[in-house]
Amino acid sequence: MIEVKNLTFSYGKDKQALHGLNFTVKDGEIFGFLGPNGSGKSTTQKILTGILQGHGGEVSLFGRDISTAHTQAFFQKIGVLFEYPYLYANLSAVDNLKYFSSFYPQAQLRDVNELLDELEFKKDFLKKPVASYSKGMRQRVSMARALISNPKLLFLDEPTSGLDPTGAVLFRRIIEKERRKGTTVFLTTHNMLDADLLCDRVAFLSGGNIVALDTPRNLKEQNSSKRVVVTYLYRGKRDEKTLEVTELEAGIPFLYDEILSIHSQEPTLEDMFIRYTGKRLD
Repeated sequence: MIEVKNLTFSYGKDKQALHGLNFTVKDGEIFGFLGPNGSGKSTTQKILTGILQGHGGEVSLFGRDISTAHTQAFFQKIGVLFEYPYLYANLSAVDNLKYFSSFYPQAQLRDVNELLDELEFKKDFLKKPVASYSKGMRQRVSMARALISNPKLLFLDEPTSGLDPTGAVLFRRIIEKERRKGTTVFLTTHNMLDADLLCDRVAFLSGGNIVALDTPRNLKEQNSSKRVVVTYLYRGKRDEKTLEVTELEAGIPFLYDEILSIHSQEPTLEDMFIRYTGKRLD
């Protein structure tokens, strides 16, 4: 679906943003592209979506070079959710979506009202101007805009930004639903929970270089301390011990009356991000 070879980009002399990126995204995969501010992830996404030109190396989508595939039919297969909502503030959600729908063939479109209903958009705001919406409501309209054309390839930039926990769960469910339909998703986010729950693979970007690329599970397991914390009761007293995993092979090596919990000390995906990039996602 996406193939990137030796991708470079410079904003001018001594402003090299990308230093030869190499990665592929498979059909139907949710691929996480994670990096701190200034790492080059926005530049990469702008190149992949055709917004930014003048790159070095090779970038292909749907088997076609992005540099020459500037046809309407090519870009009609792509949906984009930008980090900041690109909506007409004086128009309603319905009117915004009807306007953006006009750029696509009728047979390709989803029903506006059904899509907004799936996104749990408040019905009493359907015809009110976007200027009156909360950030979470605008995010729902932006997601609807990205999905309205039934894209084969979906670029999502901070999809759960501005949403409460219930809204974030809803969006993750919708993204999973798109994947089950065969949609390929390129996800950039600062939300490690989103990346861990959704992504088949993640790439960590730092200083215009990919410093790690693997499944979230593999990244965590490869860097695990191989220890577990056992919480237990013995003679009415609650206590806990930290053990090497190998110590458990012959059973619990200490006296206890009841085991309350056993938790691995596996690092989080955010721990891995900090280890590889040296920075937190702010």
